[in-house]
Amino acid sequence: MEIKGKVIAVTPVQTGEGRNGLWKKQEYVVEYDQTSQYPRRMMFNLWGDKIDQYHIQEGQFINVSFDIDCREYNGRWYNDIRAWKIEADQEAPAEAGFVQSSLPPPPVFPPIDESSDLPF
Repeated sequence: MEIKGKVIAVTPVQTGEGRNGLWKKQEYVVEYDQTSQYPRRMMFNLWGDKIDQYHIQEGQFINVSFDIDCREYNGRWYNDIRAWKIEADQEAPAEAGFVQSSLPPPPVFPPIDESSDLPF
């Protein structure tokens, strides 16, 4: 499955040790359907080396490819939304109802020479 949205939260990396050795996991919240009166949100996670590979930051617009799975623990069931591919979404701000600035970059001025006798 795929979803496009804006990253609105990045949780701290979680680490632990399981029967297969050390593991690390990080969770992210993406807001999608921003043009709706009530935007929707989804939390997904990345495991292991994918955390460093994608380096997702708050405010980014991304396309997330993910799988949904469910597991049972002590008689309760838990959903798991695990991303397997992340791509930057260059078109999302305009489509999602966010205004993207079209202003030119600020001008670059030469350094000030303070050795001059001029008062300005």
